[in-house]
Amino acid sequence: MSFFISDALAEGGAAAAQEPGVLGMVFPLGILAFFYMLFLRPQAKRAKEKKQMVEALAKGAEVVTSGGILGRVAEVDDNFVKIEISDNTFIQVQRHNIESMMPKGTYKAMHRKATQ
Repeated sequence: MSFFISDALAEGGAAAAQEPGVLGMVFPLGILAFFYMLFLRPQAKRAKEKKQMVEALAKGAEVVTSGGILGRVAEVDDNFVKIEISDNTFIQVQRHNIESMMPKGTYKAMHRKATQ
């Protein structure tokens, strides 16, 4: 029977039962730290920046929605923002759907291009 299965002989029985200890935890903790620095920390930073941007919305700000609509903020409510997308054309979107704020003059320049 020992032809196919080699006999396992323990040399120094105490050495075989030893736990890996602190050195055995270094690699898993390193992987966790790597994933935190690579994925979780930047995502939390972006979420914080977006929250600050949405809270800072004011009348006259030029914004782009998550659907890609460019417009100027006409009214700001607790949950909704009324955006002017053309002359006397307004839409209402939820505050969290505002994706970014544009530099002043972007809306006017794009509006001028569309009317020519």
